[in-house]
Amino acid sequence: MQPRAVDAAGVAHEIAGAHARIVSLVPSITELLFALGLDRQIVGRTGFCVHPHDKVRQVRKVGGTKAVNIDAIRALRPSHVIVNIDENERDTVDRLRAFVPHIVVTHPQTPQDNLSLYALLGAIFDRAQEAQRLSEALETRLHEAAAQMLPRQNVLYLIWREPWMTVARDTYIAAMLRLVNWQTLPDVEGGAAGAARYPVLDFGHAPWLAEVDRILLSSEPYRFTQAHCEALKGDPRLAGKRIELIDGELVSWYGARAIDGVAYLLGRAAAP
Repeated sequence: MQPRAVDAAGVAHEIAGAHARIVSLVPSITELLFALGLDRQIVGRTGFCVHPHDKVRQVRKVGGTKAVNIDAIRALRPSHVIVNIDENERDTVDRLRAFVPHIVVTHPQTPQDNLSLYALLGAIFDRAQEAQRLSEALETRLHEAAAQMLPRQNVLYLIWREPWMTVARDTYIAAMLRLVNWQTLPDVEGGAAGAARYPVLDFGHAPWLAEVDRILLSSEPYRFTQAHCEALKGDPRLAGKRIELIDGELVSWYGARAIDGVAYLLGRAAAP
């Protein structure tokens, strides 16, 4: 019997043959598939799948992560479609199940979860050696982070404006930030009853704001700029706080980019 790999939905997948046709509906997974050397088997991706730049241009777009073009995917005759619990809608996945033989569900929630993600895709698509190399590189970074004695910083990580939105503590982003002892505020978890994974923030009604040391303005999904930083620095409610831009891809993208993401955060945390 062939060995099988179990995805985030608990579905066991047999090893795919060399002729697997893969559609990825997750930008960070698309980048990971290329890192695993699956270039010739990737037949579809979203318009948000922009890495690696020189390779994704050769792959057909099938809409966005939410606005998926079902007919475009059907025309590609994929054997496998890779989705993510947070990024793709359940209705879309259910419609795809009607004609796609294998739906692979992913759901990394911490940087360490990337190790099982590498192993999952490496096993399904017969890229175990490539997956192992990525795992070793990430483990080296994680050990580097664990060995640091970095001072605690309370951070507000902004992902949107009008309305202002931040991240709950049970998100992948918050877990990445904790690697360098940056603790996100507000102290909420999206899994709690009535809570949101990406809470809306009202600067006028946030008593915990006084405890924030750094305000981080992410480059995605909203593209914050230095002008936004300067505007916030002029807000008297934020006086004395360090306000700066941060690379959202390096903090929020799991997969292969997490390796550089950990190194990036270590460098930012160590900077004066």
